[in-house]
Amino acid sequence: MRLLLTADTHLPKRAKVLPDPLLAEIERADAVLHAGDWVDAATLDLLEARARRVIGVYGNNDGPELRARLPEVARAELGGLRFGVVHETGAAQGRERRCAERYPDLDVLVFGHSHIPWDRVAPGGLRLLNPGSPTDRRRQPYCTYMTATAADGQLSEVRLHRLPPRR
Repeated sequence: MRLLLTADTHLPKRAKVLPDPLLAEIERADAVLHAGDWVDAATLDLLEARARRVIGVYGNNDGPELRARLPEVARAELGGLRFGVVHETGAAQGRERRCAERYPDLDVLVFGHSHIPWDRVAPGGLRLLNPGSPTDRRRQPYCTYMTATAADGQLSEVRLHRLPPRR
């Protein structure tokens, strides 16, 4: 199962459209996981129209329309793994311990908010992934998203994709 992980798209405030490489990945993915801060419902509509499956949550910058359509925490079994998606996980210091305690029933937690890519494993085996942002790099050198493969209870081919600078 091919997965696309993204977060913090912030449309149309940080960019007018999603980058072409990300749009191409949507077409190839079996599931798109979006960890919040969509900002506009049109982005959710676009993903739902193009993706086979969307697993998304609302973030702190998402208004009533998105909060009515999306949960704060989403859970799904994909490729034999128990995934969770959430926007906010708190400060980087102590994140692995906090998340392992809060989500003991998960194998993988996808999160956003910081716009900082993250790939770590908590004590006990919880994999924490933050794909960064495809539209707002903040203090990072590149805008980013992730892809991965989930099959037979294993997560593999986890890849952080750097996007070219916008013109």
